[in-house]
Amino acid sequence: MGLAHGTIGWADVAAPDTSIAESFYNEIFGWGAQTTAGESMPYTMFTKDDKVVAGMGPLSAEQQEAGQPPAWSSYVIVDDINDTFAKAKELGATVLMEPIQIMDAGSMFFIIDPVGAVIGFWQSGTHDGAELFNVPDTMTWNDLGCRDVAAAVAFYTALLGWSTAEMDMGGGMMYTMFSVGDRATGGAWDISATMPDEVPAHWLTWFNVPDTDATVSKVSDLGGRVIQPPQDSPMGKMAIVTDPAGATFGIIASTQPDGQPDR
Repeated sequence: MGLAHGTIGWADVAAPDTSIAESFYNEIFGWGAQTTAGESMPYTMFTKDDKVVAGMGPLSAEQQEAGQPPAWSSYVIVDDINDTFAKAKELGATVLMEPIQIMDAGSMFFIIDPVGAVIGFWQSGTHDGAELFNVPDTMTWNDLGCRDVAAAVAFYTALLGWSTAEMDMGGGMMYTMFSVGDRATGGAWDISATMPDEVPAHWLTWFNVPDTDATVSKVSDLGGRVIQPPQDSPMGKMAIVTDPAGATFGIIASTQPDGQPDR
């Protein structure tokens, strides 16, 4: 059974040196890796317990020279890539990549949403996103940090039919939950008071870990950086880190089992 339309169901990392990145994520999460040669470049499927959980593609020298940084990208699973693309443009998105077909795996496009964050969209062919969620060392959440949550809510609810609910995180911080049907798929929060002005709006991919402190220590030992040290939250102990190339991701020892949908 495929993931429902509107589910944030895949994430991949663009890495300038895929061998270093593969070694790093293998050490951090215990992932295996399966690399295939595509039409234009190789692509790696990271696996956990023989199920695909995330991906990796090379960040070319040309892309680096053009200013594209190493980064994790979140993808929304959609039923009709062309219809979603047309609607995203009508709603004010900026096109980064028009829809393209990736052999028989599926098709994709990238936009910058109206609040300035990059996000991808995927229509499934033979690949239907991650096969495992919410257990240690797999994706568990994706959220949008921006400075205009109301505009983000207006865009994504109109584009994808997401429902929303407000959650009080304490300390005056409100968090907006996005849901597909009765299952949460992501969220958004206002970064204005907590992040410098030069930090752009962004989607952040979160991975479940059994022990946040131990994982942060391992990240540092393996050449990554700690952006936000471990701290407790209503969702579990969390931290934000980077891999050795600088791609940012979140880790959380989650107390909430119902983030992304289980397969």
